[in-house]
Amino acid sequence: MVVVVAAVTLAVVGGGDSEVLPEVAPEQLVDPLPAHRPVGRADIEAVRLPVAARGYRMADVDDVLGRLAAELAERDARIAELEAALAGAQATAVGGPDLFDKPGADRPGEETDR
Repeated sequence: MVVVVAAVTLAVVGGGDSEVLPEVAPEQLVDPLPAHRPVGRADIEAVRLPVAARGYRMADVDDVLGRLAAELAERDARIAELEAALAGAQATAVGGPDLFDKPGADRPGEETDR
C-alpha cells in the first residue's frame, strides 16, 4: 500500500523531472478608461482587472477606483453648479419684469397720473 501511495505521489508531483515551469510575467493593467472624455457605463463594464496570485492587484484596483471617484466628484460638482445657475435664473425670471409687458403700458389695477 505504501508503494502505491508513493508511486501516485511521484506521478502527481512529476517524479523528480528537472523541468521547471517558466516564470510568467505578471499581468499589467491596460487602462481602458478614456482620458479625453467622461467615463461612461460601457467604459466601466469593459474594465477587466488583472488577476494576481491571491486575487486582484491592490495597486491596480486602487488606481481604477481613484480615477472613478475623481470623475464622479467632478461630475457632481458640475451638476451642483448647473443646478445653482438654474435656480438663479428661475428666481430672476419669477421676480423680474414680465416679458410680455411693454414699457410704459398701464397695468390693470395701477392708477395713472393723467
